[in-house]
Amino acid sequence: MDRSQLLLVGLPLFLIISDLFQLFTPPQKPTSDHHHHHHHQPPPVIQQPHTLEFPAQKIGGGIGAVGIGNTVTIDFCSSCSYRGTAVTMKNMLDSQFPGIHVVLANYPPPLPKRLLGKVVPVFQFGVIGLVMAGEQIFPKLGYAVPPPWFYQLRANRFGTMATTWLLGNFFQSMLQSSGAFEVYCNGELVFSKLKENRFPGELELKDLVARRIINSGVVDGLGASSWS
Repeated sequence: MDRSQLLLVGLPLFLIISDLFQLFTPPQKPTSDHHHHHHHQPPPVIQQPHTLEFPAQKIGGGIGAVGIGNTVTIDFCSSCSYRGTAVTMKNMLDSQFPGIHVVLANYPPPLPKRLLGKVVPVFQFGVIGLVMAGEQIFPKLGYAVPPPWFYQLRANRFGTMATTWLLGNFFQSMLQSSGAFEVYCNGELVFSKLKENRFPGELELKDLVARRIINSGVVDGLGASSWS
């Protein structure tokens, strides 16, 4: 047996024997100095200052628990991309009046605009169907020969359908938008974008809601005296 074979056989045997030796050898307990254990002192206890909690204690610029029992409703135009502004105002009210219930809802357009908005899709599909199958539709409507404008639309059918679809979506978006951002506190209107033609500022809305809460007297069961 040459050296290489001896090395290949002896190395695994050496590793196995060393593993067995470590397996059956009892673990040694670490030595420790008993004097250190007897003279150990407990860590000093740091006394935390106690703060008195009052019902009307201000927390982070707001007033603790002042919002409990109060509801703010923000009716906004969802098709006008006002949701981001509504969420920002909701977060502000939640932080300034902890416990307040803020409801976000869509403010629908007037009834005539809603009815016209339902007609627009019918018009879109009607024009597209007429362009695609007008030669079969007009005879059923009593026209032996389609009118000349039909052939003009038919000559550029893809452009006609694309234009009809885009214009229809544009008018439908206009009819569905109300432009509203109405804020109610406990059922009372405190701000109206339809009347002011602008959005409320955060500080402005905070003051308006605070005044309404004072007038309603729902301040965590403390009444309006906690605000004075």
